Amino acid sequence: MKAIGIVMGSKSDLPYVQKAIDTLKDLEIPFEVHILSAHRTPGETAEFAKSARGRGLACVIAFAGMAAHLAGAIAANTTLPVIGVPCPGSNLEGLDALLSTVQMPSGIPVATVAVGGGANAAVLAAQILAVDDLELAQRLVDHRTGMAEKVLDQNRELQEQLKA
Repeated sequence: MKAIGIVMGSKSDLPYVQKAIDTLKDLEIPFEVHILSAHRTPGETAEFAKSARGRGLACVIAFAGMAAHLAGAIAANTTLPVIGVPCPGSNLEGLDALLSTVQMPSGIPVATVAVGGGANAAVLAAQILAVDDLELAQRLVDHRTGMAEKVLDQNRELQEQLKA
């Protein structure tokens, strides 16, 4: 199975990255994680993106706050799917990062999830991989079933509490 590349702009993004890591582990998808910056390490970021396909990556998830150019810098240097996760990091609580991530020029798309949406980014990456992987597709079905069961369990608990 191909792997997912995860890149964060700084170590402060790790709490959001952890949600993606946990989700990919649950779905049994291999991944690699790096800290790179669109602005402070532009050469290394470009090299990461250019070499991603050759290293067996199928998709890249990029986490960044504030100016949030990391996903776009990666997308500019690869034809692999890139998923951007805007992170809170300023007084704007991630709105600046969201707008920076989602407003890409024509021809260089970045799929963008919610501010801090690491888990959804991992699920979207898994869905991309599952296009031709029936075992992974079933793990995604099981993942959704597990989420539904948790909600129904919570509802049962609430109904019992209300009876008391």
